[in-house]
Amino acid sequence: MTVGVPKEIKTLENRVALTPGGAESLARRGHKVLVEKGAGLGSGLADAEYQKAGAELVAASQAWGADLVVKVKEPIAEEYQYLRKGLLLFTYLHLAADEALTKALLAGGTTGIAYETVQLPDGSLPLLLPMSEVAGRMAPQVGAAALEKPHGGRGVLLGGVPGVAPASVVIIGGGVVGTNAAKIALGMGAQVTILDVSKARLQYLDDVFGGRLITLASNEANIKKSIQHADLLIGGVLIPGAKAPRLVTREMLSSMKEGSVIVDVAVDQGGCVETIKPTTHKDPTYVVDGVVHYGVANMPGAVPRTSTFGLTNQTLPYVMKLAERGLAALNDDLSLVKGLNTHQGKLTYQGVAEAFNLPYSPAEEALA
Repeated sequence: MTVGVPKEIKTLENRVALTPGGAESLARRGHKVLVEKGAGLGSGLADAEYQKAGAELVAASQAWGADLVVKVKEPIAEEYQYLRKGLLLFTYLHLAADEALTKALLAGGTTGIAYETVQLPDGSLPLLLPMSEVAGRMAPQVGAAALEKPHGGRGVLLGGVPGVAPASVVIIGGGVVGTNAAKIALGMGAQVTILDVSKARLQYLDDVFGGRLITLASNEANIKKSIQHADLLIGGVLIPGAKAPRLVTREMLSSMKEGSVIVDVAVDQGGCVETIKPTTHKDPTYVVDGVVHYGVANMPGAVPRTSTFGLTNQTLPYVMKLAERGLAALNDDLSLVKGLNTHQGKLTYQGVAEAFNLPYSPAEEALA
């Protein structure tokens, strides 16, 4: 099979979907690997490394012309021209927050398998996991910077100093993002409160962190009360493949402190804060009602070398399966069936269909 690796062109996105090591593994099995020139430079991976691994350096159109195209981020408008019938696209898609891309994939007849909805029998999301870990660990870091006065924040040091209270960090969602955010925020010396709907998850977090953070049931009353004292609010809510629920409303912002900061990691799924909108690393923040909002939708792109290796460690086994078997790989691995979002003009992920009131075709029926 021909495997294409285009260069990511989203603003300041420096990750790449395949390392030279991954290219070598594919080439050794007889697959033709087409890597767009310069695709790995942002992650410190030179073109020569890909050539040495057996890949061919090509233009964007040639990389997109492969049977299987692997990316990091969802195609943007300039790339819609490459979407076509017979193309197997394997990348993050986040379609529930992107109606234009959803319709472009359907119109093109593209088979789109989304990293973020590949799901194991135990419910875990193996290809979302590494980037959720990165984004979760980055959230207190970027939030701490945004809290500095020159960046528009309250001028609060996350860890405080002896005799001065530390910042209050409130995290909504106790999953992978929330857990990693709590780990870093505690390490920076902040006071941390985490909210989740699962009693079992809160018990787990209380045990893991040795009672060093405050755990609360996630409901409207507790969210309202918690954000009033938050210096930094981190949104880490996830419903796999579906739009994130809006848990913090515009009305609630008026109760937050002037110069407090919101980092909504769920922004690529629409966000759990009503006033959040996607931003870029070039211009990451904006202010609503005196509250600084950070809405970068590709946070791990700021640490591309760590992120590229973390992501490809997880994706490569699936890339190998798809390269070897094509769509037949979905018959061998039911977790890949969960990842199927579009196929030959049919929308095969229910959460996306519900988000845009579009017809839904179960993946098994669409493939049949």
